[in-house]
Amino acid sequence: MSLSMLSLLLLLLLLPFSFLVSLSTSSFDSFIYVRCSQYKYSPGSPFETGVDSVLTSLVSSSASSSYNNFTIPGSTPSDTVYGLYQCRGDLTVADCSSCVSHAVSQLGTTCAGSSGSTFQLEGCLVRYDNTTFLGAQDKTVMLRRCGPLTGDANSDELTRRDAVLGYVGAGDGTYKPYRTGSSGSVQAVAQCVQDLSNGDCQDCLAEAIGQLKSDCGAAKWGDMYLAKCYVQYSDGNHTSGGQGTTDEEVEKTVVEGNCIYVGPNEIHQTSIVRLFQQLTMNRPNILKGN
Repeated sequence: MSLSMLSLLLLLLLLPFSFLVSLSTSSFDSFIYVRCSQYKYSPGSPFETGVDSVLTSLVSSSASSSYNNFTIPGSTPSDTVYGLYQCRGDLTVADCSSCVSHAVSQLGTTCAGSSGSTFQLEGCLVRYDNTTFLGAQDKTVMLRRCGPLTGDANSDELTRRDAVLGYVGAGDGTYKPYRTGSSGSVQAVAQCVQDLSNGDCQDCLAEAIGQLKSDCGAAKWGDMYLAKCYVQYSDGNHTSGGQGTTDEEVEKTVVEGNCIYVGPNEIHQTSIVRLFQQLTMNRPNILKGN
């Protein structure tokens, strides 16, 4: 085991023991999706050392900042590792650090040996890869979820939803990567990954909102996760998940290219089912309107 991996494990062990062993039901721990590259690196290779180093850096940085990115140079360009993390805009520094540490601690199980991985929890995103993605626009659909229909496509509720989505998607010239809004019982939240420029953030959110409205129609709630941003809405009485989920609320898993995407309904197919099963059955509504 490399020295940097030992350092990472030490950082994780310094977390409260109850956090590591218990099935937390806090919103920031809830599983959303994981993406694992099918390309593998060799154990003991320089690239593995780089992966260990970048993950250690992500965990360490999250103790003081809600976002950061790192580039770990290798002896050759193919050994260079790029990584970033980002926490939800309303998390405290302590919760951000816990979320990032929790995500990183699972990467060795879910994406062992993968040359690239994206792990999305409710409260944070962790990503690394062997090709640079930092600062690059990416509107690939990672996960979309739609609730049951409201039953009235012309309802006031739908009008409120469109108004709230328009609000969180609107730009005023200032850089606001995290946004919330509400109208009556309808709430929405949107966030861009902070390596995007203001213009690319606006572009990503516009794409996410357009696809969310198109795919979910008059659904009571909906989530749209693109590679560099996400948008969620709820009518306040319905959450995107939780107990009593019906067939109408089944999440879709996207499989594309040389990557594997796993959504909450497929989590039982991975080795981390015991960790996340309770989380996905008790997923709280995180949409907090202003």
